[in-house]
Amino acid sequence: MSNVYDLLIERGYIEQASHPEEIKQILGQEQVTFYVGFDATAESLHIGHFLQIMVMRHLQQAGHRPIVLLGGGTTMVGDPTGKTDMRKMLDKESIADNARSFGEYFKKYLDFSDGKALILNNADWLLKLNYVDFLREVGVHFSVNRMLTAECYKSRLDKGLSFLEFNYMLMQSYDFLYLYRNYNCTMQFGGNDQWSNILGGVELVRRKERGQSFALTFALLTNSAGKKMGKTEQGAIWIDPQKTTPYEFYQYWRNVEDSSVEKSLAMMTFLPMAEVKRLAALEGAEINKAKEILAYETTKIVHGEVEANKAREAARALFAEGANLSDVPHTIIDFSVLEAGLSLLDLLVDTGLVPSKSEGRRLIKNNGISINNIKENDVLRSVTPADLQNNQIMLRKGKKNYHQIRVKNSN
Repeated sequence: MSNVYDLLIERGYIEQASHPEEIKQILGQEQVTFYVGFDATAESLHIGHFLQIMVMRHLQQAGHRPIVLLGGGTTMVGDPTGKTDMRKMLDKESIADNARSFGEYFKKYLDFSDGKALILNNADWLLKLNYVDFLREVGVHFSVNRMLTAECYKSRLDKGLSFLEFNYMLMQSYDFLYLYRNYNCTMQFGGNDQWSNILGGVELVRRKERGQSFALTFALLTNSAGKKMGKTEQGAIWIDPQKTTPYEFYQYWRNVEDSSVEKSLAMMTFLPMAEVKRLAALEGAEINKAKEILAYETTKIVHGEVEANKAREAARALFAEGANLSDVPHTIIDFSVLEAGLSLLDLLVDTGLVPSKSEGRRLIKNNGISINNIKENDVLRSVTPADLQNNQIMLRKGKKNYHQIRVKNSN
């Protein structure tokens, strides 16, 4: 496909564009410098961030230059978008550490050689601003009445919107102005929930510099209920293998609902769209083949081929005798602990299979928990040495969530 804009449309990435025809024409005729911002609110990127990295990779492969903008400055204020309450305030040191950690992840997925991509941190200019000068240069161009109609603010008015957060749109807009002036950056991309903030930057550049500036937002990865994908009972699906293991990452994609397979294959892999369509058209039990390919391809992009192979082998091992189970999530306990008698409910919570004992009780009563592939319905059940099979016990929640208990010192 000759124009990357058409490719992004075909794969379902684009949700809104400020000037669709102009953006398409420019992307097809010249090299563009664009940016995507990432506030440093955690130690690791999650799969919502990674969808944006996929778009950046497509654009870079088409010859365009991405700027990864780390939000060391904007994180000090906190984006109110999608939040019912004010974000937790992080100290400067934590924000700086998170930003540095983010930067290392991006180096794995984008080509930064010879200036083909840049990593910048808006703390370098936002934290140096004189507030009165900033208000005179930037604030004068923003209508409070119009800002209050933006979804990111409007949804917060009933519960309360702090003046601190009210500054966020101005700061993000100033980022675009700064990058336009200093790096010839003419496009800002981001998740569709950022539309209002991104438009603020587009309009600021056009008013202050009389320059060309454009906005484009990506569709959020959602399930059939319209909820963001990437959340489990244990929390977000992270890119950091210490927070979400490659096996757990693989299993997340292996277990997506049938209706999410095509969208996930299109957005989270580089498979040709003809193959995406073919796999998504599979029906019945055959759709599991498509899910396995989705899980493998996505894990390979994020964690590399070696880890993807190990995760796939571990997943298949759960259904095969004598296969390697070393990469299945596991907990090691001492035989003496097991010998004393270990509550099944405690074990389910300690291993992270369930978030609470109440959820464990509910699952046990509804035949949702198995020990060594045998369903257990006794909430008072203790796990003992009698449950050992080759010095291990396999717990299962539902059909596909496994956790292995490995016992040491059992003679």
